[in-house]
Amino acid sequence: MNFDMSTEQEMLRKTVRQFADEEIIPYIAKWDAEGGFDAKIWSRLAELGLMGVCVPEQYGGSGMDYNALAIVCEELERGDTAFRTAVSVHTGLNSMTLMQWGTEEQKQRYLVPQAKGVRIGAFGLTEPGAGSDVVAMSTTAVRDGDHYVINGQKTWISLCDIADHFIVFAYTDKSKKHHGISAFIVERSMAGFTSKAIKGKYGIRAGNTGELFFEDLRVPLENRLGEEGEGFKIAMSALDNGRFTVAAGAVGLIQACIEASVKYCHERETFGKPIGEHQLVGRMIANMEAGYQMSRLLVYRVGELKNKGVRNTRETSLAKWQACDFANKAADDAVQIHGAYGYSDEYPVARYLRNSKAPVIYEGTREIHTIMQADYVLGRRHDKSLAKMLPKWPFEE
Repeated sequence: MNFDMSTEQEMLRKTVRQFADEEIIPYIAKWDAEGGFDAKIWSRLAELGLMGVCVPEQYGGSGMDYNALAIVCEELERGDTAFRTAVSVHTGLNSMTLMQWGTEEQKQRYLVPQAKGVRIGAFGLTEPGAGSDVVAMSTTAVRDGDHYVINGQKTWISLCDIADHFIVFAYTDKSKKHHGISAFIVERSMAGFTSKAIKGKYGIRAGNTGELFFEDLRVPLENRLGEEGEGFKIAMSALDNGRFTVAAGAVGLIQACIEASVKYCHERETFGKPIGEHQLVGRMIANMEAGYQMSRLLVYRVGELKNKGVRNTRETSLAKWQACDFANKAADDAVQIHGAYGYSDEYPVARYLRNSKAPVIYEGTREIHTIMQADYVLGRRHDKSLAKMLPKWPFEE
């Protein structure tokens, strides 16, 4: 068992960290207040090869492995969660799903430009009445000749106003419940598509999040992803990738909390000594470090399973649950360490706390992951082989 990063991975980490230090952190307070970041960031991410870091070179990507994707997400979230979210959705939920389920024609048409950063992809699963309970969705897709007619609504969709393409899930036969859900590639330019941003979010304010609306939207048959009725399996396989990137990002947020807290501990004195010398402050710092190290190990373990093409739903769930909880606690402690200053925008820790809450909810709430882990241990849940959905790295066809 080797825990060392390769030279290529260390170079990648250095590159993304420098990008975050120079092009995100100096401006993020302004972007967070304004509710959006500079669009030039997309071209910079593309120039650095970060939009398709683990997509094979033959499809326009950098051809690196899943732990390289984890490194990118970790370092981007150290800058701000909005940027990790963008890569999570574009690469983890959309591009890797196209890689696993798309036809060659779909890969050439959608995956290649997404991996190059020419186009942006997103993911539409959640609805106003269907979050954790996916089967409760109401969006429908009715076959009409060589098209499907989609009607419905999605909500809490990242990149809603930015993405060019969306993987959207809808019922083609509601009587079959989860066996009647299908997946489609929807383009923003299609008639009947509209989007609307959600304002007033508690956190991740620099990111674009909102609703998608489909009104008699006609999608060509060739835009169906997989077969009819495979949508639920496609969604769950996508979430295995999305949750992995969320967990990796949480590691980066913990690191940001540690860096900010250590810096403040050396600057602030109370009762005649630096606050870091007070035992209760030291305990909070120690807990952050423990959460950081444990979360990182869980994430990289999942990355290696993905590299080998091994089913990893259980391991990904655990990593996502624990890393996000650790990050939320680290951010809360970071605010406490900063005292009244932590409650203001003068220091970044208030933003860290606001940002840390959403990942505890999306892509499986902590309660859903708790139930999943209990069911695995108690023998109530068993994952069937889904080798079709898990190409090995370097992605064997």
